[in-house]
Amino acid sequence: MLEHGGNLQQTAQQYGRPLADWLDVSTGINPQHYPIPALTPALFQRLPPVTDTLHAAARAYYGCQHVLACAGSQAALQVLPTLRAPCSVAMPRTMYQEHAHAWQRAGHHVQFFDQMLDDHLLKNTDVLLLCNPNNPTGQLYPTNTLLGWHAQLAARGGWLVVDEAFMDTTPAHSLASHSGQAGLWVLRSLGKFFGLAGLRVGFLLGEPQALTQVESLLGPWTITGPSQLIASQALADHDWQQQMRAQLPLQSGQLAQLLSQHGLTPTGGTDLFQYVLHPASHALQQALAKEGVWTRYFASPQALRFGLPPANDWPRLAQALRQATHHLNH
Repeated sequence: MLEHGGNLQQTAQQYGRPLADWLDVSTGINPQHYPIPALTPALFQRLPPVTDTLHAAARAYYGCQHVLACAGSQAALQVLPTLRAPCSVAMPRTMYQEHAHAWQRAGHHVQFFDQMLDDHLLKNTDVLLLCNPNNPTGQLYPTNTLLGWHAQLAARGGWLVVDEAFMDTTPAHSLASHSGQAGLWVLRSLGKFFGLAGLRVGFLLGEPQALTQVESLLGPWTITGPSQLIASQALADHDWQQQMRAQLPLQSGQLAQLLSQHGLTPTGGTDLFQYVLHPASHALQQALAKEGVWTRYFASPQALRFGLPPANDWPRLAQALRQATHHLNH
């Protein structure tokens, strides 16, 4: 089992604190979720409709021609490794580990690199996996660099797979408009920016024939009717999106400032989370948990990821940080 943020039920049992008495900042999910519209009972009684409306909304939102809706981008990343014979795969050592898990499980050889991708590794790689911006470090790869890597890989039948789960506040850096080319896959998600992880709606952007192949593997009715309706509305609501693109960077900056005030200066992050390298990260996570605050721990390198708290919970987070850092320092 891989560790993830959001494992709050297990955490509540471990620490003996009721589930409702936790502040969960472990996920990087927007706490100001897109408002849920009224839903008619018929949506729950019928098989989900064909996803044409959802696909049209996604194409407009992402600025791409070819898209496939799936039950979260997780569903897509698990299918992609099955489309190739065992090959050589490269990815950053510090990145969302479900990618490595899926490719290793399908029999591929995964190599990890630290900060920079060197030319030798790229030349000997069939598939390059990246999160952009990276989860959890927040590193953002320049578009021209990514397109250059894709060109090198595609020239020999290789792939570039880019997970853009945290891209929505910085759409100018997305490769979505370049998707449709052979050997380029882009993963997008409704869970983070829209705060709708429970809908299980994600998208795979790619070359049309390859998307058809993935669709056949996923099977019918992958997205529920209620999820399709809510997702379509969220993707089309430009006013709400612009409001979030203005608010989230300010809130993330506020979070970075709060952490810095307690000696936890972030080394990276996005508009939805901050990443803190700390030699006593596990002890810090436990100290915060005793205050009812749950964070995402990373063992190598030692680090914590802090998502944005709900508007009313900033004082609680500040108090927990005071108590936890005081405990560590004494």
